[in-house]
Amino acid sequence: MEILGGFAVMMSILCFFMVVVLLVTPFVVFAIKGKQDRTLDVLAGIEKRLTDIEARLSSLQPPQH
Repeated sequence: MEILGGFAVMMSILCFFMVVVLLVTPFVVFAIKGKQDRTLDVLAGIEKRLTDIEARLSSLQPPQH
């Protein structure tokens, strides 16, 4: 019976850690998704600014052959 009791204790500890992981995982995923969305917004702004700079530079200098 000691083996069965030890197994039950080990399973309860393992289940406790699994529950903790399952409860924390959604918060981690949504935090990463929020940071990724913010990064995409910043990159879109940078791309727009670079496009504007390129347009200004191309209008200042005629193309060289």
